[in-house]
Amino acid sequence: MGRKVHKRKTDIIAQTVKSGIIKSNLIPMFAGLTLALYTYQIEIIDKSIEILFAFVGSILLIGAAGALNNVYDRDIDSVMNRTKNRPTVTGEVNPKTVLELSIMMSIIGMIFLAFTTYLAAILGFIGLFFYIFPYTIWSKRRTIYNTEIGSISGAMPPLIGWAAIFPDITHLAIIGLFVITIIWQMPHFYSIAIRKYNEYQAANIPMLPVVKGMKRTYLQTNLYIIAITLSSFLFYSLSIGLMFVSLLLGLIWICFSIFGYKRMNSKKWATYMFTYSLIYMTILYSTIIIYSLIHNIF
Repeated sequence: MGRKVHKRKTDIIAQTVKSGIIKSNLIPMFAGLTLALYTYQIEIIDKSIEILFAFVGSILLIGAAGALNNVYDRDIDSVMNRTKNRPTVTGEVNPKTVLELSIMMSIIGMIFLAFTTYLAAILGFIGLFFYIFPYTIWSKRRTIYNTEIGSISGAMPPLIGWAAIFPDITHLAIIGLFVITIIWQMPHFYSIAIRKYNEYQAANIPMLPVVKGMKRTYLQTNLYIIAITLSSFLFYSLSIGLMFVSLLLGLIWICFSIFGYKRMNSKKWATYMFTYSLIYMTILYSTIIIYSLIHNIF
């Protein structure tokens, strides 16, 4: 009985801070971090403390953002099937307690990042701010460009990882990774919006497919995929290999989108697009991490 209670409490905490989003955001953070190590030929052992603090700080800030989002979105979360069982909706956690915990996590998270570099802490604050105010509180319920606005915060992890190692984010390699991470979110979340069309419509959230329809979403998706493919050339100054991997992934995505759209219904196309978006980022980030670590070690 005790184990079940403990497991349930653990599940409640994990759902409240959105542990899945924390995990998925730590990968691009680590990609930015390892890319900086490789770019400036810094030994991992020399930055072991900064790496640890970057992970702890990022976990706390991302968790705080997720928890604050859960508190504010209780009304619309209760309407959507995929979110109606969140503890903030069911009443298993007190919103005031979650709010206080989130503020504490935010402060401690930024302190940890500040122990790496001040720039990393500033970027962490910007990511948190954009996610809560311009995205959650304002644009999510008011404009079809909510995904574009929210993408700023979603693209902060690689910048934070890089800045934790070297406090200068003007190198074309990290700019490229930042731009790709921003653009990637539109095709990814558009596909989710198509798959969950009825839920977003019921919650009155103005996602692009709900407001503008499938044709506009398809055209806009392809424009973003073309943009993400062209952004691959920003890796040229650092590694032709990374540039070609990114370029190839983008070209495959374009072909997949065009030919898939002609042969599938919208939901099936969206499901395949969603799956490939995950494959795209998994391969890209893994390639960057492995490439950077191998060159750093050897």
